[in-house]
Amino acid sequence: MTMKTMRTPHTAGMTIRALLATAFAAAGALVPIAQAASGPGTTTGTAATAATAAAPVLELGKNGLRLLDAAGQPVDEFNVRAKRWDRRRLADGTTVALLQDADTGILRLIEVRGQRLRERSQWAAPAIDVEAICLYLEPRQQTLQAFLLGSDGLSEQWLLTPPPVDPAKRRVSSTSGLTGTGGLNGAPSPMPAQVLRQLATIPDAKGCAVRDDEATLYIAEADVGLWAFEADAERSGRALVAPGLAPKDLALWLEARAARPRPVIPVAVPSAQTEPVRGGGDAADDPAIWVHPTQPTRSRILGTDKKRGLAVYDLQGRETQFLPVGRVNNVDLRQRLRHDGRDWDLAVATQRDRHSVLLFGIDGGGRVSPLAELPTGLDEVYGVCAGRNPAGGLDVFVNDKDGRLLQLRVARSAGAWSATTVATMRLASQPEGCVVDEPGRQLFVGEEKRGLWRVALDAEGRLGDAALILPVGETLHADVEGMAVHRSAQGAWLVVSSQGDDSYVLLDADAPHAVRGRFRVGLNPARGIDAASETDGLDVSAAALGGEYGQGLLVVQDGHKRWPMGRQNFKLVPWQAVMRAVEPPASCDGCPASREAR
Repeated sequence: MTMKTMRTPHTAGMTIRALLATAFAAAGALVPIAQAASGPGTTTGTAATAATAAAPVLELGKNGLRLLDAAGQPVDEFNVRAKRWDRRRLADGTTVALLQDADTGILRLIEVRGQRLRERSQWAAPAIDVEAICLYLEPRQQTLQAFLLGSDGLSEQWLLTPPPVDPAKRRVSSTSGLTGTGGLNGAPSPMPAQVLRQLATIPDAKGCAVRDDEATLYIAEADVGLWAFEADAERSGRALVAPGLAPKDLALWLEARAARPRPVIPVAVPSAQTEPVRGGGDAADDPAIWVHPTQPTRSRILGTDKKRGLAVYDLQGRETQFLPVGRVNNVDLRQRLRHDGRDWDLAVATQRDRHSVLLFGIDGGGRVSPLAELPTGLDEVYGVCAGRNPAGGLDVFVNDKDGRLLQLRVARSAGAWSATTVATMRLASQPEGCVVDEPGRQLFVGEEKRGLWRVALDAEGRLGDAALILPVGETLHADVEGMAVHRSAQGAWLVVSSQGDDSYVLLDADAPHAVRGRFRVGLNPARGIDAASETDGLDVSAAALGGEYGQGLLVVQDGHKRWPMGRQNFKLVPWQAVMRAVEPPASCDGCPASREAR
């Protein structure tokens, strides 16, 4: 798992005049931004910038929020006493303003509808003492979020969408989109906070702004300068980008500095998530999907907790079993293997304390039982993947941090399990994730800092020639982590975790292994599921598992559990959601292979 630091241009020891001159020289022209009429928040972003000329003019006065006409005359007013606010223009053209009621602390979202101001939503008062408010329109899914900067430097990032609805307790208005049972005089009742994350910013912030297309939150600190923070809730990092910049010059600095948009990677939306793992910190690592032989909806997900053991989950994410087998790192499985005259469903996991491979059996109901412990002779056992050899038995491919990769052939005789090394190879640096693709007679393995390797398997299923098919670069970012193959009548795809940019690369599993696109696993606000980031392991099944998983299932480890913040877990993503994210519509003539915006 790699930690990321924010890469933001640094401007040292310059006056505002020098800053502006430098920006003019670099950009050649001013970049227009939308600015709040008053208050500490200065708003800038893709949607706001594009619609600045036609955006309604809002002004916060002593008596409340006012909507002004082209001549600057008020046409409507929403009476509320407030000091902290910000505004955004949404993708549908609606202008909204978020402000904090100075009397109650409640957050109130006001929208412009025609020539009128109306309240759209309310949220209960934050627990922190809010010094400034900045809105953020997340560019991938267009979710509206808010940064609430605490006076003591403890800040929060909120999701401003209606929370998941329990039909027995709450309702969603078909006309307003508000969630709640209704307040006095038809006003919406306050919704509970949906805190994506807490973050340490700076105390007594004197101004803030978010550039949506950069996914960057800028905060001005008096006598220090301008800080840049990651606005993406799944990432972290900050940098002092303009030392000495006065808070009053924040808007000028933004106007003079051309935006540096990030690539907008398409999003696949998860449908479920597992319960958190039992271990704290960096504990969840690798999943493996077991398919029920007669009732696919009763299939299971095995997931490693590298602090505690091996967990088993159902397709709703509920833990059904836990095996306290210690520090197991990676897991994989194969079904209907032939050993000692009978069929077996077998799983393997690397045991890092004893540098061994644990062997498990899985019964017809998805119950997992330890069978044996297989020695490897490796010094730092790490990743593992399983494959069916030409004789129908189990082969285990296990690697070491020093680059060694062993192929073990498992056997069972007289009730005892054993393993023999049948092939070896070595990469120049640390590998981990791997997957066996039996129909393609190939093994894929990731060298974390270098890229993706394809290793041929010979007629006896042994390791053969190896080739680097996708180096680390613009598409695939280190660390190269988990990978899995989805094969069906529609094609064969290889999914690889690009941990360094919180994305996944989709390639053709068959030569020449063309890249089909990238995607991220995003939020599912309707089901209360946070996005996934810094994924270690993943697995895919092409089996029709019923319901949303009729075309298969992708399971990914989530390196940062948000909303609510807690221990790590695994996210479940319907395969059709992956296909929608990376493939153009069938009717789109001349569309590129990927819809990723650059």
